[in-house]
Amino acid sequence: QAVLEDPEASEAEVKAAEKALTKVLEGLEPVKLGDTTTSIKTGDNSLVGVFTGIAMLSLAGLGILRKKED
Repeated sequence: QAVLEDPEASEAEVKAAEKALTKVLEGLEPVKLGDTTTSIKTGDNSLVGVFTGIAMLSLAGLGILRKKED
């Protein structure tokens, strides 16, 4: 990133950065669908509480409306 943002970067610096990035990219392995050996944290668990709360409020509101109709 530093070499990319440096307008006065030498050709040798650019080539060294390219070589380092290429080495890192070659070391990456794709994750296969259904592979449970790798865990990726996406933050989806934080929304479970929000959706549960909305569902509970909806059910409570439905119960109140039904009582008012009687």
